[in-house]
Amino acid sequence: MKTLILGVGNLLLKDEGIGIHVIRELEKESLPPDVSLMDGGTGGLHLISWLQDYDRIIMIDATLDDNPPGTIRLIQPRYASDFPILMSAHEIGLRDMIEAMSLTDNLPEIRLIVISAANINEVGTDLSPEIQAVLPEIVQLIKKQL
Repeated sequence: MKTLILGVGNLLLKDEGIGIHVIRELEKESLPPDVSLMDGGTGGLHLISWLQDYDRIIMIDATLDDNPPGTIRLIQPRYASDFPILMSAHEIGLRDMIEAMSLTDNLPEIRLIVISAANINEVGTDLSPEIQAVLPEIVQLIKKQL
């Protein structure tokens, strides 16, 4: 199964960039040959042409919710409405992307790993201690999904 691991986020907004930090960690790991890594930046409809080449996509992103910072959840969204209510700053782009792909009947299997963040608007390139602490756990969850 051809799999894409897609990290999305903005590295300049601390925890909002968790998806990109995870991709950087995975680059150090030994992964199966049918697995590709992609820094998706802030996501959006421009990614659709890349994503349609894969059977499965594992996305990693930050979310604002009522969970403590560093809470990790695995979601298997089939429709845009399956996404958490308060995704990070690029929420609309990811939701629109899933909706557009479902309309074309070319929707790969999607697994979304969301990490609860306390603040996604704080400027800086380092993760908060709560999010940095769960980075190895996120990597292990992804390897388990593979």
